[in-house]
Amino acid sequence: MGWWKNLEREDKEIYEAIIGEMNREEWGLELIASENFVSPAVLEAVGSILTNKYAE
Repeated sequence: MGWWKNLEREDKEIYEAIIGEMNREEWGLELIASENFVSPAVLEAVGSILTNKYAE
């Protein structure tokens, strides 16, 4: 999780929420049929430098 270190340092609460969601998705049983999980490639693209194009 090396690339999360900046977030952990800057906003501990958001960092912990993201880690909690990652654990929930990894270890939980999802019973909501409409909830989707994107691929790691999509997560990387969404969190890339391209995000700066839409930052407000």
